[in-house]
Amino acid sequence: MNAVEINDLTKVLKGRTVLSHITLNLEQGGSYGFYGHNGSGKSMLFRAIAGLIHPTEGTVKVFGKQLGTDISFPESMGLIIENVGFWSYYTGFENLKVLASIKHIATEDDIKNVMRQVALDPEDTRTYKKYSLGMKQKLAIAQAVMEKPQLIILDEPTNALDEEAVDAVRKLIRGEQEQRGATVLIASHNKEDLKQMCDKFYKMNDGKLEEGDLQ
Repeated sequence: MNAVEINDLTKVLKGRTVLSHITLNLEQGGSYGFYGHNGSGKSMLFRAIAGLIHPTEGTVKVFGKQLGTDISFPESMGLIIENVGFWSYYTGFENLKVLASIKHIATEDDIKNVMRQVALDPEDTRTYKKYSLGMKQKLAIAQAVMEKPQLIILDEPTNALDEEAVDAVRKLIRGEQEQRGATVLIASHNKEDLKQMCDKFYKMNDGKLEEGDLQ
């Protein structure tokens, strides 16, 4: 089964076509990188796959189920698109614990383990409000993978990270795909990120999609 099947997807917002006749099939367990200039449509495509916007025309299926018809959102998804809504006066661990309580999938040990993998200390008593930009980004990545989702969608995952943290995140995301069989979609301006974490590449340009080449 394909993880993602998009058929002739078009999205028009305020009279502007932001996605134009996109057809795309992504195999389960693959890792896919998307690149293109700001406003090219990468984030909009990810929003459509995540069920956050609905097609003007065409269809989006995730693991065989059509968004907007069979399901509203992918049933097993980890997501970073723009800012993640964390609570300012909770610690990082407390934030993840509250989010994990919704589905009861991730245990406290799971949360602590994934925080350490992104170089965050689960015992750190600082609140989210006092986190640096890099720490906030690490926490966002931790929440995206802590429940071991089948589909991981990351928009600019290494923004604001230092070199050591970038290496840790690349290793974590590769492990999710190679060891667990997760399907990974990453949009980034950093082509080295895409080379390290993805096996196939697509270029977005003015809402249109084409196969890319980072060699």
